[in-house]
Amino acid sequence: MALDKSLDAFKDVQKTKVVDASKKLRIGFIGCGWIAGSHIRSFMKQPDVEIVAGCDLIPGKAEAFFKAHGVQGVKTDYASHKEMIDDKSLELDAVTICTYNRQHAGPAIYALNNGLNVLLEKPFTVTLDEAVEVCRAEKESGKLLSIGFQPRMDANMKMIKKIVDSGALGQIYYIQTGGGRRRGIPFPFGTTFIEADTAGIGALGDIGCYSLDMVLNAIGYPKPLTVSGYKSAFFGKNPNYSEYVRSGHSDYAEKFGVDDFAAAFIRLEGGVILDFRIAWAMNLDTPGDTIIMGTKGSLRIPSTECWNGTVGGPMILYHEVCGEQTKTEIPIIHTAENLFDLKIRTFLDAIKEGGEAPVPSSQILYNQAIIDGIAKSAEAGREVEIVIPEI
Repeated sequence: MALDKSLDAFKDVQKTKVVDASKKLRIGFIGCGWIAGSHIRSFMKQPDVEIVAGCDLIPGKAEAFFKAHGVQGVKTDYASHKEMIDDKSLELDAVTICTYNRQHAGPAIYALNNGLNVLLEKPFTVTLDEAVEVCRAEKESGKLLSIGFQPRMDANMKMIKKIVDSGALGQIYYIQTGGGRRRGIPFPFGTTFIEADTAGIGALGDIGCYSLDMVLNAIGYPKPLTVSGYKSAFFGKNPNYSEYVRSGHSDYAEKFGVDDFAAAFIRLEGGVILDFRIAWAMNLDTPGDTIIMGTKGSLRIPSTECWNGTVGGPMILYHEVCGEQTKTEIPIIHTAENLFDLKIRTFLDAIKEGGEAPVPSSQILYNQAIIDGIAKSAEAGREVEIVIPEI
């Protein structure tokens, strides 16, 4: 196996960032469910943060949430996100939105309209129309909006983009991507993730948005043009699904109202074809590795057993050297940094330094357009054109 020493140019130089804790950012939580736990643990590690408020649609849930995490002095007596944002005595700098999917757009728009910076958990929204409205509010407000895609912070994901940007692959023309879980419908915390009224989308938005971002970010987020999509729910709607039976929740099959599998064939600007598949449950260990094919070389990115925001093993670059076919192994980059912590830190830094959003909505709008297109195509049973309104 040949080793191309020019790949040394892809190496990261680690820099330690000094955080100025003299000016603390005042943060409010909208939604205090399961994912909010990851947010608060990361925010609590930041020396320049003060968590001052939180709200949830369920009475008493916010108060119990902060108490469970040992955070004192947080105001929680709000019936809605609007009440909390309207309380100017809080002097909020930003909010982190950790609600269920169908409650992403409304709070984000209201917060931006009231001059607050926003960290919005993924998926961006449920529909493209919602995402467009959030982007318009962001543009009008001039505030920062970042979407919660922590896999972007992974050094291996950055390496994928570096390889593409280097020109080592030449012109990209075909990409295969996706991933999933053999048995992994998320219901241990209730039915929020699987009911249509709260989730709106299933595996397609939950982990599908990540695998789409991995490749779209690497190639510069070209505009999606058309999509032929498919989705199903054979496992989620089956009362005999093994995890339902094991947990005593076969009744969840009747409540399941989203997708547990989706696939699509997407045409992108620049003549790139994207072959996509994602699963919460399947009778397979993986639907395949991610492959980026180019005119000079191709990159194989091993899948993971459960999509976890990184790569499943060393990547392989297939290319030619002096007219001879060869391949270069790109070792996994191991880091002690927590990706969720990096998501929070980069958001805070962007606010304080006036920088760009770590994961800008202008990119994730295209991600959401694809997800929306897959859902619409699946329902229509035919290929559909992706039309993204002007922001």
